[in-house]
Amino acid sequence: MANPITIEALQVIDAISRRGSFAAAADELFKVPSAISYTVQKLEQDLDVTLFNRAGHRAILTPAGELLLERGRQILQATQELADATRLTANGWETRLSIAVDSIIPIELVFPLIEQFNAHQSGVEIQIHHEVLMGCWDALTCKRADLAIGAGTGARPGKNFNTLPLGTHEFIFVTHPEHPLARTQQPLSPDSIGEYTSVAVRDSSRQLPPRTHGILDKQLRLTVPDIRSKILAQKAGLGVGYLPRAAIRTELANGTLIELKTLDAQRPSQIDTVAAWRSGSDGRALKWFIRELRKDSTIRSYINGD
Repeated sequence: MANPITIEALQVIDAISRRGSFAAAADELFKVPSAISYTVQKLEQDLDVTLFNRAGHRAILTPAGELLLERGRQILQATQELADATRLTANGWETRLSIAVDSIIPIELVFPLIEQFNAHQSGVEIQIHHEVLMGCWDALTCKRADLAIGAGTGARPGKNFNTLPLGTHEFIFVTHPEHPLARTQQPLSPDSIGEYTSVAVRDSSRQLPPRTHGILDKQLRLTVPDIRSKILAQKAGLGVGYLPRAAIRTELANGTLIELKTLDAQRPSQIDTVAAWRSGSDGRALKWFIRELRKDSTIRSYINGD
């Protein structure tokens, strides 16, 4: 009898557990919800177990489901490593290179590197996606990304990574010029700031603990998906908060955002950023990007204001 536990079934169970619902897992895996439900039901039937408690709005694993997922993730990682090793053994070029770019870095700054790389006609598919806060480290840890650009060093989750310094972001507290805080005596106290909504970016990490920066306890917040959305929300007067100076030089120059001094002890005044990759990675495409990032000045100039 064929083993009912397939790679596809393990991927489905993993996605449901991470995303919290069958529908969200379907979106991630580019499947219809009925296909996700069928895969789970068939696996439960073949194993004669219940894998999910479906009583609430969120799909919760049963003890049997937790065991399957824990062992299953080991299998998924092993199969991915086997596939990667097979490709590398064949010709040294990866078939695909995934690059996570923190939203603190405008993604268009990476495009010149892509253009240069494409000139090699290597046949490598490049995937670029934005991450937020712990998202870059999470993407590397979970092998959703081979290279991360713009990861913060303060959140580094271990020593199994190589890094390349890119620069230090200066964070400043800014508001819309007509916001009430703009008329409050400076430096602003935490109590003064805490009276108003803070605009926060949502951490894109899936496995590693999410982080926040510059948010006061019990402060009402408006959560947005990325740095660009945070800038737009604060320009619209929807809230206040810290932003990287590099990202708002134009807004500061034209007065659509203004800098305010603060006594807030939680202020993330400086964050060192790096390019990072897993130790031991040796694909030719990854090595090419690392080599070019060492020479490239575009991202460093943006961060440092050169």
